[in-house]
Amino acid sequence: MRVFVTGSTGFIGTAVVNELLSAGHTVVGLTRSDAGVAQLRAYPTGSVEALRGTLEDLDLLRRTAARCDAVLHLAYNHDDFSKYAEACATDRAAIAAMASALEGTDKPLVVTSGTGLLTGAGPNAVPGTEDDEADAVHPWSAQRGQAEKLCKDLAAPADGDKSKAVRAMVIRLSPTTHGPGSSGFMTVLVATALRKGRRRLRGRRTKRVRGAVYHAVAEEAVPLKDLAAAIGTQLDLPVVTIRPDEVQDHFGWFAFAAADKRASSDKTKRELGWDPTGPTVVENTGVIVDSIKAHGSRF
Repeated sequence: MRVFVTGSTGFIGTAVVNELLSAGHTVVGLTRSDAGVAQLRAYPTGSVEALRGTLEDLDLLRRTAARCDAVLHLAYNHDDFSKYAEACATDRAAIAAMASALEGTDKPLVVTSGTGLLTGAGPNAVPGTEDDEADAVHPWSAQRGQAEKLCKDLAAPADGDKSKAVRAMVIRLSPTTHGPGSSGFMTVLVATALRKGRRRLRGRRTKRVRGAVYHAVAEEAVPLKDLAAAIGTQLDLPVVTIRPDEVQDHFGWFAFAAADKRASSDKTKRELGWDPTGPTVVENTGVIVDSIKAHGSRF
């Protein structure tokens, strides 16, 4: 298969491209930088096509999706969280553009989202499942969650016209994807500790169905205090507790890290036969810290 991958040079995208190549597929990788082009061109000749562009290049996205057998949409603009609403709108426009080239073809469109959009919170909360909708009340979840709704609408058009249907599905990612490199929001936690000089915490913390939602979540919940302790150990920094009214000042836009949310991946494991292996995020903290020390953080 020829697979179009947006976000192909990011932390998750790099892992996905390697998996696709190991399975014998070829990749068209979207990247917005010269460094990204160089990274993609370093793969064996003929295995990866480096495509320079951005999520705003809707015609490019549409044309590329049309000439590929599948689309994996991993990109999302995290550059400036003061423009969160615009980033969400750009994301939806990109999804719609790529989907328009896939109508009625049964070619898969896989869109990434996050388990942080779910409503369940607190130590006694029922873990959020793949069947739960994104929180429609919180402004961040409500805006990002519109992309999930768009995918479901694409999979089942309101007018019932199956010729317009797109084989769209959603993969919700944990905010703490981890490993060597820029490891999701773990990068923010480590970068904050390096910048502030101490690690603070608050509280605890094979079937591919059209329109389906899956959870790429290996651990149902990881207490923030455990992450803080692991980071503090790696950086030789003290770990202290802060009051709820200090969270915003300490974390800034990342204050939602204090939210206690849980997510289950039981359905995903059952339907896809997925059996995640490898170190936990706490076990991987040393690798993450070493990588950020060596290469820095963009947050």
